[in-house]
Amino acid sequence: MFAVFFFLIILPQGRKAKKHAQYLSQLKKGDAVVTQGGLYGRIVGLTEKVASLEVASKVSIRVDRTSIVGPDPFAGAATQDGGSTT
Repeated sequence: MFAVFFFLIILPQGRKAKKHAQYLSQLKKGDAVVTQGGLYGRIVGLTEKVASLEVASKVSIRVDRTSIVGPDPFAGAATQDGGSTT
């Protein structure tokens, strides 16, 4: 029973955490990202623990680096269709 639990729950969770940690370590200025809270922005500054995101023109916020969940899936959409994503 424990082996089934390990292979179906624990092992995939560990792989996902490792992949997310690798993604966070590769972040750089200019990357378009989304946070756990649903904020979309472009990275304008990075430290070991904090990322500064520009969420609108001349409006930046600071978020914990670990709250970034992934790349912004709509980052290229505004330039592809010529309009905004909202």
